[in-house]
Amino acid sequence: FRIRVAGIRNLKKVGKKTRAQLDFDPSEMLRHIHQIVNRHQEEFSGIFEQQIVPELSKQHIHILRRLDLNEEQQKFVENYFHEKLLPFVMPVLLVKHRIRPFLANANLYLAVHLRPKKRPLSESEYALVKIPSDQLPRFVPLPSRANRYDVIMLDDIVRHSVSWLFPGYDIQDTYSIKLTRDAELYIDDEYSGDLVQKIKSSLQKRQVGPPSRFVYDREMPEHLLMYLRDTFDIRKNDMLPEGRYHNNFDFFKFPDFGMSHLRNKPLPPLPHPLLHEAENPFDIIREKDQLLHVPYQSYQSVVNFFERAAEDPAVTHIKVIQYRVARNSRIMQALMHAVQEGKQVSAFVEIKARFDEAANLEWGEKLEKAGVRVHYSFPGVKVHSKLALVRRLEDGEPRLYSYLS
Repeated sequence: FRIRVAGIRNLKKVGKKTRAQLDFDPSEMLRHIHQIVNRHQEEFSGIFEQQIVPELSKQHIHILRRLDLNEEQQKFVENYFHEKLLPFVMPVLLVKHRIRPFLANANLYLAVHLRPKKRPLSESEYALVKIPSDQLPRFVPLPSRANRYDVIMLDDIVRHSVSWLFPGYDIQDTYSIKLTRDAELYIDDEYSGDLVQKIKSSLQKRQVGPPSRFVYDREMPEHLLMYLRDTFDIRKNDMLPEGRYHNNFDFFKFPDFGMSHLRNKPLPPLPHPLLHEAENPFDIIREKDQLLHVPYQSYQSVVNFFERAAEDPAVTHIKVIQYRVARNSRIMQALMHAVQEGKQVSAFVEIKARFDEAANLEWGEKLEKAGVRVHYSFPGVKVHSKLALVRRLEDGEPRLYSYLS
């Protein structure tokens, strides 16, 4: 939704001549995507409630909601809220056309429906409370009796204590929401000016892009939904109803309570039979081209290729294309080491690799400082590959070794 769907959304704004050249209708495509996503969300909810939750219960693991808590657990939740959550929840009372907080991309919030205690018959009022899952674990283990493991979601800890945040109000109900923002870097003209500087400037705007999807609890009443839509200028077609909880990716961090047998057994990558820790990979490659299956085989063979090239006195030149570069890349370290060893090193760094632009720019600057000849993205073209060419002198004759990915 941050890139592909946002891009299709923007196609609705182009002129009729441009739209006529498309082989699809952007509005129809968006409707079709929303139908598929809704179906997937319903399927996920069904699997979770009807299969995963019962299977967890068989293992004595229980995901509790706030109304399920016993007295000890209620006290624990209240203490947890005041001691750990309170600095991050940031409650805001909404005032239409006057107070509209910024909704951070992919962050979780509770939309709160409330009424003043002294004016119970007055119009509804609304507020937002952040669920700080970016600061604290989404799943919090609770005090439990022997041989039982209770856990509560951070969302419900906030729900349990939300009335404390609005002491002059009666809480009618709370509903979870999440906003996804357009993360594409829209550069007006790649062919003029400094493309690197343009991308750096665009990166600062990524987190404040326009909404591309607004996910809300399907139980939310129409009056609150319309209020939020008007307050945050959300298009009807960008609104998607889901369940009570969002950001299902957080389930990857679900606690295992020491029950490692419930997790899938790890499948460590296999070492390449010849290249994995070869002292001289060039001898092996010269004899026969080698095929590496990543991630089923270890990437260490690739790292080893570059590190040996950097240290080998017979290597004179290294040229490389990097698309995505890890922040602790050993390959980039090897290139800088190769310069220190007197080799000529050139690197093309693709700075239009989505969500890795900042890391690639950072490495480009480090490589330049180390003496590597660095080339950056070409206007209008994205190099979506990792290639390398190593020149080596053997018996006085140059021989080339390549890496293709």
